[in-house]
Amino acid sequence: MTTVQTTVPPPTAAVRPKTVARAGLYGVLALNVVVVTVFFIQAGFASNALIVLGRLAGLYGALLMAFQLLLVARLPWFDRRIGMDRLTSWHRWVGFGLLFTLLGHAVFITFGYAQSSSMDPVNQLVDLGQTVEGVFRAIVALGLILVIGGVSARFARRRLAYETWHFIHLYTYVAVVLAFTHQVAAGTTFTASSAATTYWYVLWGVALGAVLLGRVVLPLWRNTRHQLRVSAVVPESDTVVSVHITGRDLDRLPARAGQFFLWRFLTKDRWWQANPFSLSAAPDGRSLRLTAKTAGDGTAALRHLKVGTRVFAEGPYGAFTAMHRTRPEAVLIAGGVGVTPIRALLEEVHGHAVVIYRVGSDRDAVLYEELRELAHAKGAELHLVSGPVSPDKLAPAELARLVPDIGDRDVFLCGPPPMMNAVLGSLRELGVPKPQIHFERFSLAG
Repeated sequence: MTTVQTTVPPPTAAVRPKTVARAGLYGVLALNVVVVTVFFIQAGFASNALIVLGRLAGLYGALLMAFQLLLVARLPWFDRRIGMDRLTSWHRWVGFGLLFTLLGHAVFITFGYAQSSSMDPVNQLVDLGQTVEGVFRAIVALGLILVIGGVSARFARRRLAYETWHFIHLYTYVAVVLAFTHQVAAGTTFTASSAATTYWYVLWGVALGAVLLGRVVLPLWRNTRHQLRVSAVVPESDTVVSVHITGRDLDRLPARAGQFFLWRFLTKDRWWQANPFSLSAAPDGRSLRLTAKTAGDGTAALRHLKVGTRVFAEGPYGAFTAMHRTRPEAVLIAGGVGVTPIRALLEEVHGHAVVIYRVGSDRDAVLYEELRELAHAKGAELHLVSGPVSPDKLAPAELARLVPDIGDRDVFLCGPPPMMNAVLGSLRELGVPKPQIHFERFSLAG
């Protein structure tokens, strides 16, 4: 049976949580840019303008590298407010900024010293690597970052398996350590004053500590505390299966409808593989449920999980929750298996809701009976929209017909990327304000 939560809805916040979190991140970065610039000026300038530019580029590169670590630390406070897909996107663009900044550092420094010594740039770089402590480590770090930047480009990323890309990306941490030791050994600004030295140690300590906390300590602590296990495996269709999970003290797990976990099922052949799946039912403090569509060997193996299998879950992650509501009424739009977080959200949202479920054919509508029962219990409207992709059945005119007051509602959207892009275009044409549109692309899955 579907249960309906009856908690009193929280008041709509005057300031959006996402705005607060973004302002916090931007503010932290801007403040550190100012601090780094001040320390750089206090350290004095070299006589060669190229060396000055190279040192400044190197300092900003070190700052961006630390900021990169913060973006991927998976800290719950930021993740719940911004969303891992957006943090991942920012990480990507900051990464390219870091790449060009460090390249600029290497080029300016090499040509600057070559100008002073009358050596050619190649021999000057070799000489620096052989005679200046920490420079060779910096060259290795830059090489690693170039490789990582190359495999992160879209044309390369599409051709790599997620596990391969992720393994290569782990070398970022090696590059971070090498770059830091280079800064300690050769950075004049680092050693210019005790205040500058303390600042850089604190900066790197906070960045690396955030990664350790968010990606190691917190997952280990939560899984030790909750002891998750598979309690049931329920086929929903020929290609879709639901996995029910129980554990200890689940009422203390800070999960919300719309969020996802990285699930590792600790079997002999799958313990090493983590898959991101959304909760397909709102957490009730007693159990969790995920629903997945077969898309490869990993998801196909879910059907064969045995009751009692231990589960290691990282999360909850994601900002696709009712926490970001701005209006008293909502529209929930799902496409295909994207219905899983939408079905969970329907349990939690308050006020009148309209649910639109887009599928290729009626037989593809997994969890539809649950949706219908839940919609009836909550007084929500439910529209099953089926048929081929063309013509677009969620075009602006169709959406306006299904939900005439859509501009006055929050819109939660989840589905395949082409469908989501089309619906986002329709919402723009209908003039739905951007703060009322909530979606997450779950880009962590690669």
